[in-house]
Amino acid sequence: MTPTLRIATRGSALAMWQATWVADALHRGGACECELVVVSTEGDRRLDVPLATMGGKGVFVKEVQAALLDGRADVAVHSAKDLPAITPDELALAAIPARADVRDVLVGATLSGLAEGAIVGSGSPRRRALLREARPDLRLAELRGNIDSRLARVGELDAVVVAAAALDRLGRAPHACEVLDPESFVPQVGQGALAVECRADDHDTCRAVAVLDDPASRRAVDAERAFLAELGGDCRLPVGAWATLGDDGIDLRAVLAADGVVHRWRATGDDADPLGRRAARSLLDLAGSVPEPS
Repeated sequence: MTPTLRIATRGSALAMWQATWVADALHRGGACECELVVVSTEGDRRLDVPLATMGGKGVFVKEVQAALLDGRADVAVHSAKDLPAITPDELALAAIPARADVRDVLVGATLSGLAEGAIVGSGSPRRRALLREARPDLRLAELRGNIDSRLARVGELDAVVVAAAALDRLGRAPHACEVLDPESFVPQVGQGALAVECRADDHDTCRAVAVLDDPASRRAVDAERAFLAELGGDCRLPVGAWATLGDDGIDLRAVLAADGVVHRWRATGDDADPLGRRAARSLLDLAGSVPEPS
């Protein structure tokens, strides 16, 4: 009898799309039947509180991981950018499927088309730092909620910044006014990628899920996550990293903002973990210290 895997997920439209995609891919591969276990997270419940105030990345994953650890689910599906950079010993990052678009997009206007002093919505410290660098005249507003609620703020705000992959997955891509160049507007660690976790001691499930792993995406995301781990592993910091694979190995771009200055670093290497950690140490040397979470 084909086993049924229980997949834990947040309840937002995007999270459900992602978990359903994983379930369908496992079913098509003949690995198993799947059912979804919807989990409410602190980050979804407390939309009136900035993420940095609540504690950063864990607010979108702690309850989902708890469902995995206490046996309510066998698999957890996350947006890789929501995961803390250090995986708990009890869990295994069993698969990083082929990555989608890593870029950020502006909805409502283009960057050059925004009037002086225009108001742009974003709750991300990284996005806010890069917006200030590109357009110091802009005013920035806190932005929380699911994709549709963020898009609904256009009009009240002159523009909002969201992830291209989220718009693509939900069929909202026509809303984008400008796709921001990732070479300058460096994405969040893991942006555009899914992360599929299992219990580390559940070897059968880990093997079943591993069929979804894309080696190139895994290697790139591993480098980015090593960068974040060296910095402390939290999205409250105004940092970003984007790794691609080429003939010379892994090409990693990273940014860190401190005291109003965006510091940039780029290098190539063969090994993801040392490359990512070297990027973090190099940027800390440039900045002089770890920036305060914002």
